[in-house]
Amino acid sequence: MGKTSAFFRQAIWIILLTGIVSAVKAQEYKYEIGGMAGASYYMGDTNQNGFFKGMKPSLGGVFRYNINFRWAIKADLLWGMASGSTEGLENVFPNHAQTSFNRNFVEAGGQAEFNFFPYSDKFSYMGTKRFTPYVFLGIGMTSAFGDGGDVFVSPNIPLGIGVKYKIMNRLNLGCEFSFRKLFGDGFEGREMLNDPYGIGGSAFKNKDWCSFLLLSVTWDFGRREEPCNNAYSISGY
Repeated sequence: MGKTSAFFRQAIWIILLTGIVSAVKAQEYKYEIGGMAGASYYMGDTNQNGFFKGMKPSLGGVFRYNINFRWAIKADLLWGMASGSTEGLENVFPNHAQTSFNRNFVEAGGQAEFNFFPYSDKFSYMGTKRFTPYVFLGIGMTSAFGDGGDVFVSPNIPLGIGVKYKIMNRLNLGCEFSFRKLFGDGFEGREMLNDPYGIGGSAFKNKDWCSFLLLSVTWDFGRREEPCNNAYSISGY
């Protein structure tokens, strides 16, 4: 997982540096709510470098507070499935042991999002766009259960990229891909896969990951008043 950890650290720096870009005028709606659906998979002892390997269905809900055209705070609750097997792997486990797992997991968390373009279907004179890529970083909690019997609970760091498109006023489509860096090595629910080589590890090494590829549909609500019009008791948006 060394290469993946290095990528994760570099991506965090990119997001933090990008965030220095100043924000612009407030959105016309303060909030979004909607659903997400797609696929999930895991990376760990039985899948060290296979992106999108063994993808399973996933579902979730999302709530977003739009601070302005560039920045948003998002909360999500996601359910997914993950599976893996040591059969056929190049690395050999102690005593040539073999195992497999199939788990459900739930993830709840919050992230800060940064839109690369000012996002809105209005105010074109301000350079707003109906379409924008975005990046996000946050914190969350993951619980895995099912096959294996043991319940695994771990904090996580979500890191991802996505795109948004405003189909019409108040209706948004989105697609995002994310990693969830877990701070534990027991996601699989199998004792032999919990630090199988007994070498320990740091916060970024020898730990498990879960990932999501999700499509979303959200609806804007909570009209935001425009301060410059308040003298006439007019709601700006």
